[in-house]
Amino acid sequence: MMAKNLSVWQPENEQFWKQTGRAIARRNLWISVPALLLAFAIWQVWSVSVVKLPTIGFEYSKNQLFWLAALPALSGATLRIFYSFVVPIFGGRRWTAISTASLLIPAIGLGFAVQNPETSYTTMVILALLCGFGGANFSSSMSNISFFFPKSEKGNALGINAGLGNLGVSTVQFVVPIVITFALFGAMGGASQTATLPDGSTQQIWLQNAGFVWVPFIILATLCAWFGMNDIDSAKASFKDQAVIFKRKHNWLMCWLYIGTFGSFIGFSAGFALLTKQVFPEIDPTKYAFFGPLIGALMRVVGGWLSDRFSASKVTQASFLLMIIAVIGVIHFMPQDGVGGSFSGFFACFMVLFAATGVGNASTFAQAPRIFAALHRKHAQAYGLSEAEADGNATKESAAVVGFMGAIGAYGGFFIPKSFGTSIDMTGSAYAALICFIIFYVCCILINWWFYARKNAEVRC
Repeated sequence: MMAKNLSVWQPENEQFWKQTGRAIARRNLWISVPALLLAFAIWQVWSVSVVKLPTIGFEYSKNQLFWLAALPALSGATLRIFYSFVVPIFGGRRWTAISTASLLIPAIGLGFAVQNPETSYTTMVILALLCGFGGANFSSSMSNISFFFPKSEKGNALGINAGLGNLGVSTVQFVVPIVITFALFGAMGGASQTATLPDGSTQQIWLQNAGFVWVPFIILATLCAWFGMNDIDSAKASFKDQAVIFKRKHNWLMCWLYIGTFGSFIGFSAGFALLTKQVFPEIDPTKYAFFGPLIGALMRVVGGWLSDRFSASKVTQASFLLMIIAVIGVIHFMPQDGVGGSFSGFFACFMVLFAATGVGNASTFAQAPRIFAALHRKHAQAYGLSEAEADGNATKESAAVVGFMGAIGAYGGFFIPKSFGTSIDMTGSAYAALICFIIFYVCCILINWWFYARKNAEVRC
């Protein structure tokens, strides 16, 4: 019978890694990926479901709809702060199983709530907040996987876990528009709703399938995590041990950069469909929304590969520069006062933007372990500690930092769609929000260059 607890774990020991470690690490990684994909799917299920609510009789304002799209990111980001520290306390296997099972609550709740247009807005807000369970899983998942791999393979492993896990965003935006068109679960799934289309015609849809479709997969992923993953004894640490990261300057700097990369990815994923509908009313955004998150998720894998072979900080610089260019393109192709504009140009620039965020997501995550490894090696030399002690301390701190970065970065998923809604309410367009994003990206470029990318940077990585 497979041991659930690993009492000996030495990924930096080449012989151990080749003979034992690699196979175990990869098994945990490939169980983690689908669990994280489902978490992202539940986290972003409102980004596509909310577009359909007005068509089936839910009388919500534009700003209320943007709130529903943004709230999962707000709760997910807040919960990530807690989830960042739980793996060393509870164990990666236990926590992955528990946190995956928790996704059943918002999935089933959404399925029942959308069947009745009289469901209160308060109930919808609560369900949107509960979808934050999915977003929170990212921090614990990334923290867990970081313990399994040596420094030389962390970037690639974290890129695979996050990149393929991020596919949950594009998966939910691709799957939901399909499964709501037929009675997926027959009479057991509930009656259909009558949706009114822009041209005045009607069609029957089963919006409850947006939540119910994930239930069997969540149950399967929970069982796989419980019976197939491992807990690492040497990764155990109390919250007090991990809380030292709050005193680390580079923890906060990397959180700032991650708001710019992952915050942009998840924020644009949540707001792209609604923004498209507001800017180009004649377009059905649910047909195209999944492309952006798909590209961003796949490019995260590419970004992890690049960061293991080149300077991660320079990859981050390039991603922010490309994001600025893409946002300028988005502004250029938007209609002016409802006149002109080009959806094809708008869409293409957003795809470039998603690709750049994906690469930046991976490169910033690759930077964190390198930064803390370098700092702890210096500390070891100054205080006479062994390299093994320094590497152990660096691994625990960087795992906590990676999780905490995910927590802070996820707030971008709230601020971006909410910025779109506020900008449209106050000025009639999203231009003001997009200009603010450009200013923020310039700030990120300067911080990354000064501390990590320039020749005499404090920690070149």
